[in-house]
Amino acid sequence: MDPVTLDPVDRGVLHALQIDGRAPLRTIAAVIGVSENTVARRYQRLRSAGVVRVAGVVNGARLGYTAWTLRLQCTPDAATAVAAALAARPDTSWVYLLSGGTEIACSTQSRTVGEWDELLLSKLPRTRRVTSVSAHSILRITASPYRWSGLTWLDADQVAQLTPAPGVTDDSPMVLEFADHALLEALGRDGRMGYAELASLTGWSDSTVKRRMEHLRRAGVLTYFLDVPAAALGFGVEARLWMRVRPSRLATTAETIARHPEVSFAAVTTGSSNLVAAVNCRDNADLYRYLTERVSALDAVRDVETAPVIRTVKRAAALLPA
Repeated sequence: MDPVTLDPVDRGVLHALQIDGRAPLRTIAAVIGVSENTVARRYQRLRSAGVVRVAGVVNGARLGYTAWTLRLQCTPDAATAVAAALAARPDTSWVYLLSGGTEIACSTQSRTVGEWDELLLSKLPRTRRVTSVSAHSILRITASPYRWSGLTWLDADQVAQLTPAPGVTDDSPMVLEFADHALLEALGRDGRMGYAELASLTGWSDSTVKRRMEHLRRAGVLTYFLDVPAAALGFGVEARLWMRVRPSRLATTAETIARHPEVSFAAVTTGSSNLVAAVNCRDNADLYRYLTERVSALDAVRDVETAPVIRTVKRAAALLPA
């Protein structure tokens, strides 16, 4: 990522794309009060600098998949290679190197028990330099990076003008068609790819591509994630927190944590630590204040394990069913 300074127009463009990653540039321009050419130049500048990427992301829950968060301990010489191998898998996201560079955290989604067993019981143990693995099933997500408040810039009226129409509320699993795979793979690389290019990759017409994308989006299968490094927004310290919370207060504590502006992700999980969170702070002093003032004020939290993020290997990515 090249160094770049964000001005109010840049922040407006980023927040607009967080709300709707496929929003036309002319719509964004009208909402934030600048010309379409200005928005186009700013977007291309930020994209070329590695500050922004819009990715089409598949919601595995709508396909009946199970989400997990993993923690791996590795020998010092292996963590980078293991993290890269995990990041190369289409079913992983949010792959981090933590602490002293010997621990990896990542999220993954599995289609079947057999697929999960193959990864957890077969593939990972074969790597001798992985010394331990702990897996936690994600039971409920209370804060999502797709709506992290660190990107907030526009006012409520501007947000309303950009917010897409709500999708369906049916929670029953949906089955993808075979022809959806090429579409989702392409959108995973570039969520703003044009309809003509998508048509050439799928063999569909432009109008068919547009209708299918809208259907997948309204069904809750496809969403668009604005991939922006937290450091570009002035948050120089990222960390993962694993908390043990009293079960009777777990739901309310998870919701409280989710409302903290430092938190970009929070979820209730299985395991000895039953609440996990990703936090973004300005610096170490800010992280210290967050832990000692915000987290410590939550009486139901029995203990907290904090692991600073040393390197982000992979953020959101499309899940591509076989």
